[in-house]
Amino acid sequence: MNAKKLFWILFLLNLLNYIDRQVLYSVFPLLQQDLKLTDLQLGSLASAFMLVYMCCAPFIGFWADRAPRQKLVSASAFVWSAATLLCAAAGNYAGLLAARSFIGVGEAGFTTVAQPFLAEYYPAKKRATALALFGLALPLGSALGYFLGGFAGEYWGWKTAFILAGIPAFFLAFLAATQLTDSARQHVSPAKRPSLSKYLTLFSNKAFLWICLAHAMITFVQGGLSAWMPTYFHRYFNLDVSRAGLVFGVIVILCGAAGTLLGGKTADRLLDKTPKAYYLTIFCGILLTLPFAWLALHTQNAVWSAICIGAAVICIFLPMAPIAAALVALTEEPVRGMAFAADIFIIHALGDAVSPMIIGRASDAWGLKTALLLACSALLLGMFFTRQAARSARG
Repeated sequence: MNAKKLFWILFLLNLLNYIDRQVLYSVFPLLQQDLKLTDLQLGSLASAFMLVYMCCAPFIGFWADRAPRQKLVSASAFVWSAATLLCAAAGNYAGLLAARSFIGVGEAGFTTVAQPFLAEYYPAKKRATALALFGLALPLGSALGYFLGGFAGEYWGWKTAFILAGIPAFFLAFLAATQLTDSARQHVSPAKRPSLSKYLTLFSNKAFLWICLAHAMITFVQGGLSAWMPTYFHRYFNLDVSRAGLVFGVIVILCGAAGTLLGGKTADRLLDKTPKAYYLTIFCGILLTLPFAWLALHTQNAVWSAICIGAAVICIFLPMAPIAAALVALTEEPVRGMAFAADIFIIHALGDAVSPMIIGRASDAWGLKTALLLACSALLLGMFFTRQAARSARG
């Protein structure tokens, strides 16, 4: 199969994947006003999606190691698009919570498969860069989600924002089913399917487990900032909903893209000098995030806050491609679907499945600024876990 065709179909689906996730956050104030929700309830809408998403991932990973992955990619895109449209049809908190949760089923199927599927078509010395380019969908899709949600929500209502986000992936689901093939999974005989003992080796792989824990701490902070920064700009700097979404969207699309590309390129270049290149890049990204996040949340000036949060976003996106490349390097091909599924479960169970809700609860008690500052302290654990991963990795 042509690697470029695979890349572009998966990239565009990943773009829509993040649009569907983030459109919710820019309409938080509108949902709160219309449905009379507390900050805790708003946070739980994000957390419910992540809880379902992470719980589905291991089951999907088991199937992904045994069947052609293009079928799973197609089915997943169809499911999450339908669920996004159901969000638009919701008339109360319970209905929105159920629809939002169901999005997690579809997106778990795609995310479990996409990165290992793509990585297997690139040599090791180009893998982090290829995954960085694929990972650009995260900041681009997130930004488009903020733009779409903020603009459509402001002028046409939050229901329209979900409708516009939900429709496009139906078309890409058809392309995935008809244009992609999976040579590694086309003829997997029962004798070659991974056994339970193969899966259990993942849990004795210390470097794999440590890097998953480091990824979880990064995800905890990323998820919290993604959910609450538009609302932070709205509350503390009096920006309207559409402008707050636009500001944070621009920050994510420019700074997230820069950080993702820089992280991938840096890791690939360092790989010629040290086998610990992935871990070194991850550690530096986490370390540099902390001072910029602190400055962003302490300044009273909106412009300086935006500049500092932009720098923090660059730094927190530096580890994205190196983490994915490290997961590929640390695991064997027959169990790679389950390896990525295990990573998904760990990072969301300890990360953004809980951080939006925890921040919402802390915000109700002490204010949003204090809640976000406390959330960023998780990065200290992230640095420790990355150091342990580097020590445990062979080479």
